[in-house]
Amino acid sequence: MIPGPTPVPEKVLHALCKHPIGHRSKEFQTLIESTTKNLKWLHQTQNDVLTITGSGTAAMEAGIINTLSKGDKVICGENGKFGERWVKVAQEFGLEVIKIESEWGTPLNPEEFKKVLEEDKHKEIKAVILTHSETSTGVINDLETISSYIREHNTALSIVDCVTSLGACNVPTDEWQLDIVASGSQKGYMIPPGLSFIAMSEKAWEAAEKSNLPKFYLNLKAYRKSLLSNSNPYTPAVNLVFALDEALKMMRDEGLENIFRRHNKHKLAISNAIKTLNLKLFADEKYLSPSITAINTGEIDAEEFRKIIKNKFDILLAGGQDHLKGKIFRIGHLGYINDRDIMTIISAISKVLLDLGKISAQEAGAALVMASKYLDSK
Repeated sequence: MIPGPTPVPEKVLHALCKHPIGHRSKEFQTLIESTTKNLKWLHQTQNDVLTITGSGTAAMEAGIINTLSKGDKVICGENGKFGERWVKVAQEFGLEVIKIESEWGTPLNPEEFKKVLEEDKHKEIKAVILTHSETSTGVINDLETISSYIREHNTALSIVDCVTSLGACNVPTDEWQLDIVASGSQKGYMIPPGLSFIAMSEKAWEAAEKSNLPKFYLNLKAYRKSLLSNSNPYTPAVNLVFALDEALKMMRDEGLENIFRRHNKHKLAISNAIKTLNLKLFADEKYLSPSITAINTGEIDAEEFRKIIKNKFDILLAGGQDHLKGKIFRIGHLGYINDRDIMTIISAISKVLLDLGKISAQEAGAALVMASKYLDSK
C-alpha cells in the first residue's frame, strides 16, 4: 500500500500477457483509438491527450520543454519532494524560477500565486508549474483556485503534475482550463510503471510554436502528428498499452463519480481511524490527498514501524523522504484498492501498536469501528 506502483487488477495482468503486436499494424491503431477516447474521458477534455513511453517525470519535462524557451520566467510551487523536482527541471533548462513555497505538510497558498501574477504587469511570467497531489506529504493543493488566478493573468500557462490526483479526484481539465496535465501509469491508472500521459490545450500548442528548448524524443509535435493516424512516433510499450486499454474500460464501468467517491471514502476511513490510534496526521485534515495519507509517528521510529508491518503482515508502506525519513510513514490508497484493503492495513497498524504497548485493545477495536463507519457511508 504505497503510492505507486499500485496494485494491478487481474484483468489488466492478463492483458499484459498478450503476445506483442506490431505498433504500425491496423490492430494497434484500433487499440490507440480506444485508449485515446477513454483518456479524453478520464481527463474530462476535448483536447489532445498524448501517451509517452516513460514515467510521469517524462510527461512533466515534456510539458516544460515543449512550451517554454530559455530565459522564460516561471512560477514553481514547492511544498514537497515533487515541487522541488520541478524547480530543478526548470532551472536545468535555463528558466528563471520564482518559487512559491510552503512548509512540507502544508498546502500552497493560492493568494501568493495571485499576488505574484497580478504584479506581473508586463506579462513576463510564461508558466506556473505545480503539483496537485504532493505524494511526499499527503497534501492536496487547491488547483481549482490557483488555476483561476492563472487564467486571469491571461498569458501564463498552467503546467500541472496530476500524477497522484488524476483518477482519484476530480480534475476537470477543460472546465478549469488547465493547459498541461501530466500523469503516470502506475498510479490511478492501475497498470505497471512505464507510460505517462500529457493533456495539451490549444493555448499550450500555440506556445509550442515559439519554444526553443531542445527536444527530440519528447517533442510533442511528433506525438500529436502521429496521433492523427492513431499511431506513435517511436516504438511504444505495446503490452502496457494492452493493459491501459483494459484498465480504462474498468474505470469507465465504475464511472468517474464512483471512482472519486471511493477514494474519498478510503481517505476518510484511514485518517479517522489513525486518530483513534493516537497517531497524528502529518497534513491538516482539510488538505488531505485522496491518494495517500502521511502519518507522524512521534517517538516511534517510522522506518522500524514499516519493517515490522512488512515482516509480520507482508504489507509495504512508504517511508518519509529526505528530512522526514524515520519521522513519518505513508499509506497509499490509490487505484485498485478496496474496502478490505483499508480494513487490513488498519488492523495491521493496530496490532503493531498494541504489541508495542502504545494503545489498548479497546482503542484497536475502536479504530476498526471508525474505519467501518466511513466505509459503510454512501
